[in-house]
Amino acid sequence: MFKLQIPSPRQALDDIALCLVFFTRLPLPVFDFRDRSLASAIWAAPITGLAVALIGAVVYAVGIKLGLAAGPAAALSLASTLLATGCLHEDGLSDVADGFGGGKTREKKLEIMRDSRIGAYGACALGLSLLIRWSVLSEFATSAQMLFALVAAHAGSRGLLGAFMLLLPPARGDGLSAGAGAVSSETAALGAALGALALLALGIGGAVVALVLLGFLFAAFRALCLNQIGGQTGDTVGALQQLGEIAILLVASVSLS
Repeated sequence: MFKLQIPSPRQALDDIALCLVFFTRLPLPVFDFRDRSLASAIWAAPITGLAVALIGAVVYAVGIKLGLAAGPAAALSLASTLLATGCLHEDGLSDVADGFGGGKTREKKLEIMRDSRIGAYGACALGLSLLIRWSVLSEFATSAQMLFALVAAHAGSRGLLGAFMLLLPPARGDGLSAGAGAVSSETAALGAALGALALLALGIGGAVVALVLLGFLFAAFRALCLNQIGGQTGDTVGALQQLGEIAILLVASVSLS
């Protein structure tokens, strides 16, 4: 059973810094994490999402202030979030699409997912992800709507990551996910709570709809990963973030309009 356990202020700052270093390409100073692992810090992933969302919102607001139309401003906003994260989760989405779509066996799927080259399935998945996200973002009429949508999407989707790593075993003995360590139920619960809190940017009704949609998405993707590769990898964690971000943005397109 999940329990909430709030880390100490010093520990919380370490975990936030660790997630920022791992999940973004922001120019940050060198930190001493005192043997903290990504698994123990994953609760702070929604805070990383908040930072990414603020970057995207600022870029959009500046673009609108300079006279850009909503479409180009939304494209620049999306580009700024991709630059901030180094396309980390997009890479996971494309690898999962290629592996699940092109591999015949579990071993072949994992081999394809580790290949740095992108195939047709991965290219189509990336193209659709970018198209859907841009089409939603370009429809918001104000900078405030953009801010609320980005905060909900980036922070809310990252609230799923700890629980996903907890509830699925690593699919391989090495790699990013296996090296991250084991996520505790307390860590997963805190991350999920922060992600759910971010969904309130959509309003109460939008938050409830988004929570339900994310629950179905989480269960379906978990079942798919178990069926395809017997667990999770760093790529599947990234793909889940992308799917969650898209789902929340679709809800935002209705609740914030």
